[in-house]
Amino acid sequence: MSGSITILPIRPLALVRKIAFASVLGVALITANTALAQDAQTLAGSITMEGRGTVAVTPDMAVITTNVVSTAKTAAEALSENSASISKVIDAIKGAGIEAKDIQTRGFGIYPRYERVASGSDQQPGIAGYEVRNGVEVNVRDLAKLGGLLTLVVESGANSVDGIRFEVSDPADKLDEARKKAVDAARHKAEIFASAAGAELGTIISISETGTQMPQPLMMRAGSMMAASAEAVPVETGEQTIGANVTIRWALK
Repeated sequence: MSGSITILPIRPLALVRKIAFASVLGVALITANTALAQDAQTLAGSITMEGRGTVAVTPDMAVITTNVVSTAKTAAEALSENSASISKVIDAIKGAGIEAKDIQTRGFGIYPRYERVASGSDQQPGIAGYEVRNGVEVNVRDLAKLGGLLTLVVESGANSVDGIRFEVSDPADKLDEARKKAVDAARHKAEIFASAAGAELGTIISISETGTQMPQPLMMRAGSMMAASAEAVPVETGEQTIGANVTIRWALK
């Protein structure tokens, strides 16, 4: 049998390793140099500015908590009296045009009332009677009704109003308006700095919201209301602020 055999040259192992290492090193250096060049260009040719936008809003909704407090010798008597009174209050609130979904029971409780004991006496105080407290939290979506409603609940039997809380029912649109103002403010400052440096703003590299300010409920303490005025209770809602902060980075050209 006859044939031919081709013998390929065998490279030394050390040479093969050197060639492979050189190839890998070359690719790594090219990649690193490209990244460094890009980073250097970005750092040298960019500007970062913060902006804040605010919008003043007037609360369009109020939340009031009104209570009936009743006392009697027995818990049953106090409860019966209280239930009748709070029912009248709820009926009056509904009669004023407040929907049932905006009325919620709050703070129901029955508490013993103890006799007074002389100072230093070892005698245990006995129960002199009972107090029943029951209230309703009311969402008032038409603020024009608020003053008259406060007077009405007292006239119908409520003898305590814990507080009035003013709120903005839907702040989302106003927050978006504040965000737009924040972007405009950041761009305005960036344009001034860029112009002073003899450059112009390019494309946006990054943009992020760094904070928002939402309206907080404003509490107005009303305290006990034992007698009603013939006129509606005067109410001032004031203003609240919705704000947004943004940080934007531009490339310069």
